[in-house]
Amino acid sequence: MESIITAKGLTKTYGELCVLKNVDITINKGEIVAIIGPSGAGKTTLLQLLGTLITPDVSVTTSLDIQNTDVLDLNAKQLANFRNQSLGFIFQFHELLDEFTGLENVMMPAMIDGRKGKEVEQRALELLTLLGVQHRVDHKPNSLSGGEQQRIAVARALMNSPAIIFADEPSGNLDTQNAEKLHELFFKLRDELGQTFVIVTHNKELAKMADRTIELVDGEIVT
Repeated sequence: MESIITAKGLTKTYGELCVLKNVDITINKGEIVAIIGPSGAGKTTLLQLLGTLITPDVSVTTSLDIQNTDVLDLNAKQLANFRNQSLGFIFQFHELLDEFTGLENVMMPAMIDGRKGKEVEQRALELLTLLGVQHRVDHKPNSLSGGEQQRIAVARALMNSPAIIFADEPSGNLDTQNAEKLHELFFKLRDELGQTFVIVTHNKELAKMADRTIELVDGEIVT
């Protein structure tokens, strides 16, 4: 299989606390990978490092290649552009902007990329329709259910057609029924759009569904 992420020697220390210890990981294109482990194991830290949201401790053995790009060699502006164009993010709490409608929230990554107009709006509407929330385009987040908010957050993550979606406990704030629907949606998106998913989760059912699980304990991979 073709790898889309190759990381070596990822370490992250905060003061005297080593959260992640010399982690090597490869993720293949089109995979759905679940990162599991107990609280405090370093799961979110690993996700944030792979998603370029934080940087690893500097080491001559550390490397992070995403889509054949050495992201550790990019400057801040280059990295921000790469992240916005190539990576999508879904969080436990939807992180939608309260002052904007569902449609406007979904369009945001394209607008950050300098794209506007009917084409962008049409793309956002297509995604909202794909995710079954097209009837909520003019609603602001506080008038949406938790499941609707999270589906709009997924649409936003897909706006720029990223190669990889990073999700941190995406169903952790949803009831069982909505969680199941969201998990099924990830597999549908992978099959129809070809995205790779890297998901931190405590949800055992989602972990079972994943193509592969990576278990972290005390900042180290054990499986």
